[in-house]
Amino acid sequence: MKRTGRGDGNHPPVCIGVLMDTVCEDAYRLLAACFYPPTTQLREEQCCTTLVQILDQFCPAAADHARQAAACLNSSTTEQLLVEYSRLFLGPFKLIAPPYGSVWMDQSKTVMGESTAQVAAFYQAHGLRLADDFPELPDHIAVELEFLSYLCFKQREARVTEDTAGAERYAQAHQVFLSTLLLPWLTPFCEAISNDAEAPFYAAIAQCTTTFVAAWVAGNA
Repeated sequence: MKRTGRGDGNHPPVCIGVLMDTVCEDAYRLLAACFYPPTTQLREEQCCTTLVQILDQFCPAAADHARQAAACLNSSTTEQLLVEYSRLFLGPFKLIAPPYGSVWMDQSKTVMGESTAQVAAFYQAHGLRLADDFPELPDHIAVELEFLSYLCFKQREARVTEDTAGAERYAQAHQVFLSTLLLPWLTPFCEAISNDAEAPFYAAIAQCTTTFVAAWVAGNA
């Protein structure tokens, strides 16, 4: 991901930091939307097209995958996407790519494992909890991406108010959550989707996700 920490004559460091926080906030949010069950809103709100526009300047490789996803989205019906989604993530037969971290991270290879509780505790430590009627588990891929979007939003908010300590705190939370609770399972999860020959939209979204996250990690090493 293209970034700089020093700024230039027209863009002081705080402005560049806010811009990068906004890019990450929006990218995580739109990627999360693509991992929820597909509805007509996915197309109507042009999620993938917006994702291309956001990533084009800062992570061109991820933008290319988003562009592929947008093309697949435009050529597919919602019903076709739902069939793809169900086969990959819901069943009723053996799942191609279970969208829950505990299935990939825990020895039990089941939902609601030890790592699920760790994810929920991380949310609570930052003042968040899932609503009682929310249909997904804390370690669903979409929920974890939304949480990262929230951390980027809070970091941007802290920068704007010149709360340096707060910005650093949220940046650290981003890095810790990513490295300990998402990265350990993101690659095998996304590879399982990409290796499936019958879900081109989700393959493109998976490749966009791993490419974007890898760029963020490289840019913040």
